[in-house]
Amino acid sequence: MTDRIHIRRQEDAEAPQATRRAFLAGLAASAALAGCRSTAMSVEDLGLSNFAAEAAHHYPVHGIDVAKYQGDVDWSAARQGGVAFAWLKATEGGDRVDDRFDTNWRGAATARIPRGAYHFWYHCRPGHEQAAWFIENVPRQRGALPPVIDVEWTPFSPTCTIRPPRDELVREVGEMSRILEKHYGQRPILYVPIDVHRDRLVGAFPNHEFWLRAVADHPENVYENRKFRFWQYTATGTVPGVEGEVDRNAFAGNKDDWVKWLKGNLAA
Repeated sequence: MTDRIHIRRQEDAEAPQATRRAFLAGLAASAALAGCRSTAMSVEDLGLSNFAAEAAHHYPVHGIDVAKYQGDVDWSAARQGGVAFAWLKATEGGDRVDDRFDTNWRGAATARIPRGAYHFWYHCRPGHEQAAWFIENVPRQRGALPPVIDVEWTPFSPTCTIRPPRDELVREVGEMSRILEKHYGQRPILYVPIDVHRDRLVGAFPNHEFWLRAVADHPENVYENRKFRFWQYTATGTVPGVEGEVDRNAFAGNKDDWVKWLKGNLAA
């Protein structure tokens, strides 16, 4: 996510420049959908199309994810500039809260941008403790996007660089997911970069939607047997309302799919 910039720069430098200007020109219906009940339905239940594109800029619905490193965000300008959704860093492990989370949470809501919170996974703490910390800091609020669990390797962490075996990682992330789904009424989305997926999660969590990171190629070309609902295609994007670089993400569907997905996934 945004707070792993120091790890990602080398990878991003090797990627081709992505087109970053094909944003959705606002989504006026999003606020009206905020009262729809989340049911954690499958893609088939939602009736989404088989829309696909070879390049990120061919997808019509784009958003961002932010953390404290983006500083003050002008959410109204972001919405006017085509930002259709946003995920905001909320928590990490069991004792860290992003300094800008509360401000971003309120600001995005005021600008009528569908927004959700994400948690940065800590490999040295059990899933139930991380779930409790997230719940303590992220309100259960009508109109929110599903929570996200961001699972990355942490080779530069000063306190935890372990890489748990597959069964342990699946068990603990699954435990956090179950607790969050029970509390928020929404099944969490899993954000997983290429290396963690390759090393531990191929074939795991078949009933979850995935948010995949691929800056040098299409996710289908670098992830084994994994469909995606969101694609993080650059960490060096630019949008109105955000100074400097920001992660850009595409929704894997057309505009009608986006409306259907929101109806099935926004918190009641």
